[in-house]
Amino acid sequence: MYKIVFSPKAIRQLKSLERQVRERIKVAIERNLRVFPPQGDVLKLEYADNRFRLRVGDWRVTFRYRFENQEVHIAEVVHRSKAYRR
Repeated sequence: MYKIVFSPKAIRQLKSLERQVRERIKVAIERNLRVFPPQGDVLKLEYADNRFRLRVGDWRVTFRYRFENQEVHIAEVVHRSKAYRR
């Protein structure tokens, strides 16, 4: 099983959400990303190497697997309206 590691940005973003939404996202991360290949609604992002997104309702969690350390790095948690702007 992979260890979940949150970036400081992702922690700030999660803290700013309503409690119910925050808990839903945390449960989805635990359930879907601790294994490889990931489960749930996960897609590889085209604009970034080795980066994926998990859809949780209207929210998007972007992450990257670090195979050498058995870790999943959560980069950010954003609303879908802002998730794909680059």
